[in-house]
Amino acid sequence: MTLVTQWTAPDIGAWAPQRSWSLDGGVDAPGPGMARTDWVLLVVFLLGIYTGFSIQITPNVPFPAAIAGMAGVVLLWRRRHRISPTGLAAFLGVTLLLLASILYAPGLDLLSKRTTGLLQMMYSLVISYALFLTVVEAGAAAFSRLMLVFIITIVIGTLLESYAGLNRISDAVRLAIYHQGIYESDIRDEMLYGRVRPKLFTTEPSAVTFAYTLFAFSWLLTSDWKYKRLGYLAMTAAAMVAMPGPTLLLLVLLLALHELGPSDDASQSTTTRILKLAAVGILAIAAFAIVGSTVYANRLHEIASGNDESFFYRVIGPFLVAVDVVKHHPILGVGLTGEQLVSDNIADVFLRSGAFSPLWNIPEPNEVLINYFFLHWVYLGLCGGIVMILAISGWLRALGVRAVLMCWLSWAVLGQASGAYVSPKTWTVLFLIGACSVLHARAKRAAEAPVPAPLEPPVILPAAALPPAPPTIPPLAALH
Repeated sequence: MTLVTQWTAPDIGAWAPQRSWSLDGGVDAPGPGMARTDWVLLVVFLLGIYTGFSIQITPNVPFPAAIAGMAGVVLLWRRRHRISPTGLAAFLGVTLLLLASILYAPGLDLLSKRTTGLLQMMYSLVISYALFLTVVEAGAAAFSRLMLVFIITIVIGTLLESYAGLNRISDAVRLAIYHQGIYESDIRDEMLYGRVRPKLFTTEPSAVTFAYTLFAFSWLLTSDWKYKRLGYLAMTAAAMVAMPGPTLLLLVLLLALHELGPSDDASQSTTTRILKLAAVGILAIAAFAIVGSTVYANRLHEIASGNDESFFYRVIGPFLVAVDVVKHHPILGVGLTGEQLVSDNIADVFLRSGAFSPLWNIPEPNEVLINYFFLHWVYLGLCGGIVMILAISGWLRALGVRAVLMCWLSWAVLGQASGAYVSPKTWTVLFLIGACSVLHARAKRAAEAPVPAPLEPPVILPAAALPPAPPTIPPLAALH
């Protein structure tokens, strides 16, 4: 005869880390995961950002990144229960600051254009917010795999376009769906890079390299692979072979900024992190210089000799205009999309610059100011620009983003290869990097969580080992 001694174990749920979803997508909120529909919409959104396909509603009112916009609206509706009063209040606060900028700026005759810019800016922030709320539910491992699929697809696609005849299909599609901004400098490509750079269904080669850079950095932030930095460098090398372009040099700088994000090792001291960041920064700058002087030697020679018109309009020119605007309109700049107010100043600033060639034409302001980082200061001025950064930083902090500095620095670096401040692409960069930093922090916290001890099996004792039962005492009534 055996006796099984049983005991009731404590609730297993009490041992597991209890995490509730924060309405703003906080770091401690893993979320329930995403449905297949959400993944499809997320892919469509990113494809819309990649292609940049826009619809012209009226001659003066575009629908930028229309594919991403439609997918973003649906994603926002599906995430409507994740929007908290704090997140909504932060968005309204940013909107009020933008409204103040267009009302305060001089030149009331441009109010209609600035109002259009305000609506586009609000639209861009709304769908970028929807992207954030979606990505933080995806999980770091799943989202890093999605980024890897995009990266591999772009590399294979650009190689097929360069060497397997895909360019004929790509060019036909580009001519059919885009009506402006189509890149036509193939001869220049052959002079600088030795071959025509692939466009892969976008308007220009820089759109391909920009998207690749953003996706590769997002993969670096969310991947938990031990050798992900080496993998990131391999992605950089593959891109330089498949789609040469100066934008890819930003990948090296972003690798250094990655160290500003959440650390992979919580046991590292502050001193160790600083030394590690300094070492990575020095190596990144050295690699930047080496790659630039070898792979892009012809392009850098053109820039150094003042013969690169594209680089001037993308980096040097916007910087000079931003300095001039801050000098004359330091409070709130010229207002959203108010370049026309300083069109005459732009010509003067360019002509006074030693880097500008008098042989170049000066097109419309919106065609030469194609750097969203410097446009931030042109539109909002020094004071308004700082206040806007602080306001959006508060919004990001409310959403659970802790690596805010890394997000802004990465946003500024990528701004050297993209324009259109009120475009969805601009704010997708900031909110996507913020979401990836949340996923990284959450995955790290989950990995560091203590593992619960296994339940002990029930103790089975043989009957012989049990103590003898106590004598039975008859009831008191039986004694009478």
